[in-house]
Amino acid sequence: MVIQAIQQFQLRPVIGTEKQARLTLQKVKDAGFTAIELNGFMIKKMPLIVPLITWFAGMPIGTSGRLNWKKLIAESGLKVISIHEDLGSILKNPQKIIEEAKTYGTNYIVVTGMFRYDYSDYKSVCELADKLNRAGEMLSLGGVNLLYHNHNCEFRRVESGETAYQVLITKTDPQFVNFEFDSFWAIEAGCDAVNIMKILGSRMKLWHINDRGIRVKGRKGSILKSDGMELGYGNINLIPLIETAKKNGVKAIILETHRNWIDNSPVKSFQLSAEYLKKNI
Repeated sequence: MVIQAIQQFQLRPVIGTEKQARLTLQKVKDAGFTAIELNGFMIKKMPLIVPLITWFAGMPIGTSGRLNWKKLIAESGLKVISIHEDLGSILKNPQKIIEEAKTYGTNYIVVTGMFRYDYSDYKSVCELADKLNRAGEMLSLGGVNLLYHNHNCEFRRVESGETAYQVLITKTDPQFVNFEFDSFWAIEAGCDAVNIMKILGSRMKLWHINDRGIRVKGRKGSILKSDGMELGYGNINLIPLIETAKKNGVKAIILETHRNWIDNSPVKSFQLSAEYLKKNI
């Protein structure tokens, strides 16, 4: 059975204190989720620059890094399906990352799209693939698997005409690097997400699911901006994606929306999405 999980980043406005976090995690479980995906920068103290970056991006993480997440997760009964970490930290101290994964009982570490990275340069993308292979090999020595998570930037084309994502698939070693596919960002970039899923096949270990649509706020203009939506409330045909993900044998389907929540509530948002997952997974 496919595990249904939620990304910690969606919960950031409602996990500011241990009491608040404990209540929110209970609501996550009550909604039907059995697992959570954590972020390294939200479960431990980080340099001030990290919360500042998220604050300026309009998605502040607050003080979640000060909480005892090991205790909170243990009390919640939720399984940790994976942890997002940065590639530099893995390459610098892989043993520390392995120990972190073991602490939370997961064998998946995920690297997200690189910040301010030129995905249109073939040489740079090949160098990234090489770094991922090295990081994945080092983590594998501790029984931990490395996954790469995409945004929309990986679908820029390099000199050969391929997308950077195609290059990463080709140049990474399946023994050491596999993928957490985010269909929202692929669709946002104009790609055929089902086809990409078929190309990934069994290398698609985890799947980030989201819908996309229009929620009118304030004055109405002639052109409205679309954003993430609760599952089944947007315009993405999710059923073919779900069917393909199942065929690929994904271990977990992970919900994540950054903002644009109904009534500005991440809790109401994941509760609605959970109902869709119950009916369709």
